[in-house]
Amino acid sequence: MRNTDRAVGAVLGSAVGDALGAPFEFGLPGVFRERFPDGVGELCGGGGWDPGEATDDTQMAVLVGESLLERGGLDLPDIFSRFRRWAAADPKDIGLQTEQVLLCGDPWDLAASLHFQVNGRAAGNGSLMRASTSAIYFAARGRAATMEAGRRIAALTHGDGAAWEGTAILHELVRVALLGEDPLAALPATLAEVAPEHRERWAGVLDPAWHPDDATEFNGAVWPCLGSAVWALRTTDSFEEALGAAVDLGGDTDTVAAVTGMLAGAVHGPDALPARWTSELHVPLPGSAGRILHADDLRDLARTLAERGESGDERPGLPQE
Repeated sequence: MRNTDRAVGAVLGSAVGDALGAPFEFGLPGVFRERFPDGVGELCGGGGWDPGEATDDTQMAVLVGESLLERGGLDLPDIFSRFRRWAAADPKDIGLQTEQVLLCGDPWDLAASLHFQVNGRAAGNGSLMRASTSAIYFAARGRAATMEAGRRIAALTHGDGAAWEGTAILHELVRVALLGEDPLAALPATLAEVAPEHRERWAGVLDPAWHPDDATEFNGAVWPCLGSAVWALRTTDSFEEALGAAVDLGGDTDTVAAVTGMLAGAVHGPDALPARWTSELHVPLPGSAGRILHADDLRDLARTLAERGESGDERPGLPQE
């Protein structure tokens, strides 16, 4: 399977997980299996979501990916500007922390850190949910560059270093999967690159013995969200099973399933994604003149990100800070 195929799996898989989990958000564990006792889940809609409608998780991933392509590389002020325009367009769903950072009026390079100074809490999972596109774009540049890009994009909205490191870990796991290798086997080497002050906590939630029941926070936090996604990948044998396990955990189901789908889609490839899910998928993009993306648009975006990332083409003089 080619790198570009697995890239499609990651982007589409994340979007499908997002749409699958959205109607179950903030529900109790086991609700998904009650709805689909045979294990064959549908993009059922509900809770204000149409069947197959993706949420802010996928919308923000698209904004990151389009910035990388249109700007020819990592232009952090441009990504923040796109985020801010999107947030001002009244999206159906937006994380409270992300909304506060984007709409506070502070400059792009200060908004998240100032929010963290005031609130003291900024380790939500919002930097994980949007990681598929950037992980693909930077994958060809190796572990260090991929992880650092994850940190820098996370820091636009999340002032807590725990979120930066979690996003860096996710970027690297996707990069490994794109190579056709086992991201679970790559965890020890990945954790060795995590900032020392965060390494022990991340090692705990990514340990094979960890179970989502062991979480000490709601899975809207960065640690149990990524831990649950890795657990779902580790304990299942197919894309569908992984997403079903993720959604059935309850809580922040759209984001846990989006992160799970990102990993499982890269591992199992796009052919593992059921047509009954991808055919229903659609991504409204607030702040973009009514644009709605569908599965084919996401496929094209993923392929282009993989191809342009491999070329390593950066525009000279592009702002990198």
